[in-house]
Amino acid sequence: MIECSDIVGQDEAVARIQRAMSQSRMPHAYLFAGPDGVGRRTTAIALARTLLCPQPVSVAAGRSFRQACGKCPDCRMVEAGSHPDFHPVYKELAAYHDDSEVRDRVMQSLSIGVIQQFLIDAVGRSSTRGRGKVFVVEEAELMTHEAQNALLKTLEEPPPGVTIILICEKPEELLPTTLSRCSLVRFSLLPREFVAGKLAEAGVAADEARFWAAFTQGSVGRAMALSGAGMYEVKREVLSRLAGLPPAGDVELGEQLAERSDKLAETAVAASRKAEGPTLAKTLASRQSAGTMLELIASAYRDALALRTGAELEIIHADQRRQLDSLATRFTPEQLAGIIESLSECERLLWRNVNPRIVWDNAVLACASGTALRV
Repeated sequence: MIECSDIVGQDEAVARIQRAMSQSRMPHAYLFAGPDGVGRRTTAIALARTLLCPQPVSVAAGRSFRQACGKCPDCRMVEAGSHPDFHPVYKELAAYHDDSEVRDRVMQSLSIGVIQQFLIDAVGRSSTRGRGKVFVVEEAELMTHEAQNALLKTLEEPPPGVTIILICEKPEELLPTTLSRCSLVRFSLLPREFVAGKLAEAGVAADEARFWAAFTQGSVGRAMALSGAGMYEVKREVLSRLAGLPPAGDVELGEQLAERSDKLAETAVAASRKAEGPTLAKTLASRQSAGTMLELIASAYRDALALRTGAELEIIHADQRRQLDSLATRFTPEQLAGIIESLSECERLLWRNVNPRIVWDNAVLACASGTALRV
């Protein structure tokens, strides 16, 4: 079990939570905001264990921490995801909704149906173990406006003993009325040396560890997931292919990128099924995986642009400097900027349900020709 004193790299966020507990001024609604993979959910679960533990303890770890004992049945149940008063809320709960219409919808947002049944209605029921209830809303920015409006009264005046924690990456995507009812706790990116060290501890080679630490900008969770999915060799192969693209493009490369993206999505879905928490929907996983592939490619052209213009920026793909030099030599700064813009547009089109094969073909053509394209 990871307790509050074990959270690394988020001293300010954890200190704010600890101050509230020590002063008995716990907010009834928190918003944990920050990048994916930096400890937001881990901290939320550690806080839930502390709130639901019948005998929390104080420990000294440079400063005083109040946290769960980690040994009682309540602590073990929260860790296992089986505590009756610990309620993770996520969009895929739609599959278990009482209403068949809600069950049949594509689970790309947190609908009012899910929020109503699994949070608002559940808040009103008595605590089973007698120490209150904790609700953790995953990907809170995916709540529809209707769902957020329905939740406002509960956020403002929940029953005694209820704590609601919203987890989101982009708080600006929430309604102002939702934000105003939550105590905001910001989580920052972790030091890249720390991320690289964690990867090294997991047996990842030094070059790969440094690459993922730089590419993810300090997200342990994302770096671990991409490394575990075998994406390092994929990125090396793709960058080598891009450096040698003919001006007319390469149809085969577009097909391969689409296939690689699909495999990454399948790996992400399989991983989510094994882990505690929400199961990743295949549709969303496909779009996120395609976005990751496009981001990997765009980061190589950003490196090339930095080399071409002499910008003092960190080179992410330093392990493939020869390929970067080839791109920097081949294209003008304007062309490199146009390619990056085209790749960004391709990602937007994927989220608008444009045929992925068409998007990938155009992405490859943009990379080959140096011309900003619009599909």
